[in-house]
Amino acid sequence: MSKTKVLIAFYSRNSSTELLAQAVAQGAAAEGAEVRLRRAREFVTPEAMRQAPGWAERASEMNARYEAPTEADADWADAIVFGTPTRFGSIASELKAYIDSLGGLWFQGKLNGKVGSVFGSASSKHGGNESTLLSIYAPMAHLGLIIVPLGYADPAMFAAGTPYGATHISHQDSVMPGAEELAVANYQGRRVASTARALRAARQPSPEVPEVA
Repeated sequence: MSKTKVLIAFYSRNSSTELLAQAVAQGAAAEGAEVRLRRAREFVTPEAMRQAPGWAERASEMNARYEAPTEADADWADAIVFGTPTRFGSIASELKAYIDSLGGLWFQGKLNGKVGSVFGSASSKHGGNESTLLSIYAPMAHLGLIIVPLGYADPAMFAAGTPYGATHISHQDSVMPGAEELAVANYQGRRVASTARALRAARQPSPEVPEVA
């Protein structure tokens, strides 16, 4: 059987969500999955980006490291993991634009039965991490993804994260994800990959058993 394929499509401005994405990728790879890490692109004007010092520079650096997610990536994947910073308690528009671009695959039913999961980061405590992750559950359901939350099935969950997905609080981008947050993200990657692998195996046709004369 070929490797399980995991797409991690994320948006990150100041690297917090990027670091979580990398940890999710490491967890999935540890389960033997083939992983594609993709960063959603900005569509605001250069003038808007200049209002946040360093935004354009960091975007350029990350875009050099990661390709933009495509419809073909989602078609390829057995599992899709979305990552986003919170924007007023909901998904970042950059990542939502990518999700909206998957309408063609949705219309063809090509996303039905794939595993879906989410992770994210917020700038401040109570800044909307959980509401943001839950806001992505709705389009995932419409796409036909099988939503895989984290629950409390790993010891890492009792130190950080949420049962809906890995999270981080950056305190106005002064703190990057630490060992506890990254452990939850790594667990998320392992859980997604193992679940997708099990679903693939269940869909494989059973070998015919010869009749005994």
